[in-house]
Amino acid sequence: MVHSGSRNIGYRMANHYNDVAKRSREKFGSLVPEKCDLDFLPLDSQEANDYLAEMNFCLEFARCSRYLMLKRVCEIMEGRFPDINYEKEINIHHNYASPEKHYGKEVMIHRKGATSARKGQLGIVPGSQGTRSYIVKGLGNPESFESCAHGAGRKMSRGRARRELSLEEEQRKLDEKGIRHGIRGVRDLDEASSAYKDIDEVMEAQKNLVEIVTTLEPLAVVKG
Repeated sequence: MVHSGSRNIGYRMANHYNDVAKRSREKFGSLVPEKCDLDFLPLDSQEANDYLAEMNFCLEFARCSRYLMLKRVCEIMEGRFPDINYEKEINIHHNYASPEKHYGKEVMIHRKGATSARKGQLGIVPGSQGTRSYIVKGLGNPESFESCAHGAGRKMSRGRARRELSLEEEQRKLDEKGIRHGIRGVRDLDEASSAYKDIDEVMEAQKNLVEIVTTLEPLAVVKG
């Protein structure tokens, strides 16, 4: 399993268009109180078209980044195991907007911390570097707009994890499981297992959204 987002480009792009929407409240006739911070771009506007084009560029950047990491890993594996075979890769986004049809209407679905889980669609639900992760198959539940959680989800912010978690305890947990990891100092605690929710509880809560295909146990974690 590999992960990369758009490496800050998407974040900067999203902030830019959020500012555009805020500046255009009067132009677009927004009736939502400004304090709600729910400004929007009408889909038939040039601003929205520009946003969607740039968002898709960022998604493609992230996809290519993951592909390149995966390619490097495969090259290393093939150097040790020349006869290795691979199944088709599963590549899925978890922070994007998508034009879709739900309940008989054409709508724009925003998935933040969620992934598409259409009926029969393969997906990935990661736990943490010390817990299992899952390959899943979507059930196409209309009540979730055919979506599921993209992972365990945080129970601690990055800052809180660094302040409150014990470096020695988090290292011990992974060492006892025989997991090769990269938790070397306090700065690395933001990705410690204890900063995340229980992945098994998350999977139980969304058993009406996806079915488990494969369970993965961590052997090693490499972070860059």
